[in-house]
Amino acid sequence: MKILKETIQKAVAEAAGSAASELGLETAPDLAKFVVERPANPEFGHFSTNAAMVYAKLFAPKMEFKGSPALALASVLKSKLEGSDLFESVEIKGPGFINFRVGAKEWTRALARILSEGDGYGRGVPTGRRVLVEFVSSNPTGPLHVGHGRGAAWGDAAARILSFLGDEVSREYYVNDAGNQIRNLGKSVLFRLERPDGEAPDGLYKGAYVLDIASELKARHPAAWFARPEAELLPELSREAAELMLSGMKADLDRFGVRFDAWFSERSLFSSGAVERTVAALTAAGWTYESDGALFFRSTEFGDDKDRVLVKSGGDLTYFASDAAYHADKFARGFDLAVDVLGADHGGYLARMSAVVQAMGFDKSRLKIVLYQLVRLTRAGEAYRMSTRAGEFVPLKAVLDEVSPDAARFMYLTQSHDSALEFDVDLAKARTSDNPVFYVQYLCARICQVLKKAAPLLEAAGPPDLGLLKEPRERELAIQLAGFPDAVRSAARNLAPHLMASWLTETAGLFHQYYGATRMVTEDDPALTAARCALASACRLVVASGLGLLGVSAPERMDLNPAPQPPRGTPGDEGE
Repeated sequence: MKILKETIQKAVAEAAGSAASELGLETAPDLAKFVVERPANPEFGHFSTNAAMVYAKLFAPKMEFKGSPALALASVLKSKLEGSDLFESVEIKGPGFINFRVGAKEWTRALARILSEGDGYGRGVPTGRRVLVEFVSSNPTGPLHVGHGRGAAWGDAAARILSFLGDEVSREYYVNDAGNQIRNLGKSVLFRLERPDGEAPDGLYKGAYVLDIASELKARHPAAWFARPEAELLPELSREAAELMLSGMKADLDRFGVRFDAWFSERSLFSSGAVERTVAALTAAGWTYESDGALFFRSTEFGDDKDRVLVKSGGDLTYFASDAAYHADKFARGFDLAVDVLGADHGGYLARMSAVVQAMGFDKSRLKIVLYQLVRLTRAGEAYRMSTRAGEFVPLKAVLDEVSPDAARFMYLTQSHDSALEFDVDLAKARTSDNPVFYVQYLCARICQVLKKAAPLLEAAGPPDLGLLKEPRERELAIQLAGFPDAVRSAARNLAPHLMASWLTETAGLFHQYYGATRMVTEDDPALTAARCALASACRLVVASGLGLLGVSAPERMDLNPAPQPPRGTPGDEGE
């Protein structure tokens, strides 16, 4: 399926190729180098290209010109493009940019395509690529907190977007159920069983949830179960405590609308011998050495700042060793791309994992590690500190008790993962135009009400005549909707779900402004009403698809708080 931007790219490429042929260029222009994009300032048209500036030096020896070769080539390309009904106008600006305004025939064709394809508009065909998105993967030693919510929203949205474009995507949670942190959880619970009100020593988990686990286990087992020697009791106690924590995590994620295809146990890597086999394979390949009784991996050979320990001097395998085995397992399962979604505290993880993936014989491009930055939760202007070990954190469950999953997801995705995020609970709960998710969702509900009001007229009007849409705002909105496939592809290509959230917010702004300036339902003009309702229907279809890619619903109705602030551009009466 050709989308509007691709159609323009093809037209520019054909014009450049034609010009090259006419001028007898010995070297044909590389038509993959120029870009076509939406200009930030709408005064510069609907689309703009830098083709003339990219190819100016190549064409210069064959052109007669005075002044800038880029402007001369832009003039040549303009003459070849402006005769097409694809464009309403073609203009040259600045040092050689060519700006386009799309002709009515083309944008109404794009609008008709949206209405015809419905929620399939922009969807890709199967790519054959298998992608594993591993996200959240929080240690089962404490409840999920507000920061984990960001990773959950990001990972799930990325998986949805990649799947929409044709990848075969699996979602996986890596359960860190082996090692000292699980043993410390068991010790923490054991301490609470013996001293419910005591001050836990350093090294133990101190949150109130530990007491809850202790109470649950106490109710589950007879006193004799706890009376065993600690060496016998602690492994079972630790395992059951971790299982209880994991059960709570699953419940929180399910409430958040995040579900996984697999929960991969770290413990299974040790019980199956996978970790030992991975270390042995790295040693056999010459990528390890011993020093002070420990076994090191030569990660500096691949650009890491220091070599990494695989086996400690006491013989214990490190978390890095199990991480290496886990990634070997990912690729052994046939995944072409592994996406790891991790918190900002894993900064040192990137270089070492890239190194070990290469050492194991895999192309480093098959591993993509995404680090999301911290979340600053605010309420009433005050921030909260979070530390799982100290028990000073805001659980994700507490956030969802106040904020809907839809609002929480969208708020998490309003900014790029690589910038810190301020999550304003008051804003997320507000039913005003300042709340971005309300602003976008209200578009869907508003259009449903318009269509309901217009139903009798639409039945009498018959098929819509999109040629009746002549207002500039109608053209701008239609062209914006035509750009949905490109917006999805950009979000996928950059692994950046926030780009879809931004596109949706921008689209909602265009629609609300159009709605505020336009009579959508005109009793004495059913044909115009049908055309405008068709535009509105296309808008809802596309926005609902975009919201779905973020895991956010597209409601048909939305109840407002008493005396709400209406969304921007609202005249105050639905359908007016």
